[in-house]
Amino acid sequence: MAHATNYLRRRGEIETYFDRTAVKAWERLTSTAPVGRIRASVRAGRDSMRDTLLGWLPADMHGLRLLDAGCGTGALAVEAARRGAQVVAIDLSPTLVGIAQDRLPADLADRIQFRAGDMLDPALGRFDHVVGMDSLIHYDAADAVRALAGLAARTERSLLFTFAPGTPLLVTMRAVGRLFPKGDRAPWIVPVAPKALLRRVADDPALAGFAPARSQRVASGFYTSQALELARS
Repeated sequence: MAHATNYLRRRGEIETYFDRTAVKAWERLTSTAPVGRIRASVRAGRDSMRDTLLGWLPADMHGLRLLDAGCGTGALAVEAARRGAQVVAIDLSPTLVGIAQDRLPADLADRIQFRAGDMLDPALGRFDHVVGMDSLIHYDAADAVRALAGLAARTERSLLFTFAPGTPLLVTMRAVGRLFPKGDRAPWIVPVAPKALLRRVADDPALAGFAPARSQRVASGFYTSQALELARS
């Protein structure tokens, strides 16, 4: 029950931040509009990470169903749909989902279903592939793995996700962030040691059918994230 309570509390903080506090900044960051040096490095890092995850998916996705878990403004969902996938793209923020719908190319409207809600909702159905780009980085390792276990139960082929590796820079930035007044803080990322995460994945019975495959870290200025593929064995 404690894990469920932690997840729900954290989910509420993330929804509030991305749907209200940071929505304008996020809309600009995920567009082609000019941004400052720091945000430009984050944009470049996110672009590189998105390319990495897309590179782990089949080039031809016709007949495949993909869940974009934490879709934001929809860039990854659009690229997967261009490959022929039927995509369910979900995010906690109704506002970001609205932006994604506004940006959706007309020729892909029948391939992407955007939803606002929880990526763990069983009603979303089953998928061949699930991608969670930077959607678990705000959770500690225990809650992140529990979320992966929930997604794994509805995944036929692979789970692709990112986490914040426990680098000295990220640990320091998190400590500095705690100095700001609580009302001004973002739902800060939680650094996770890769080896510790892999141990938790290996020890979770719900993930017994999956094995770690590819891994790639992307570091670009103020953006650092690590991708991991769990492939059904």
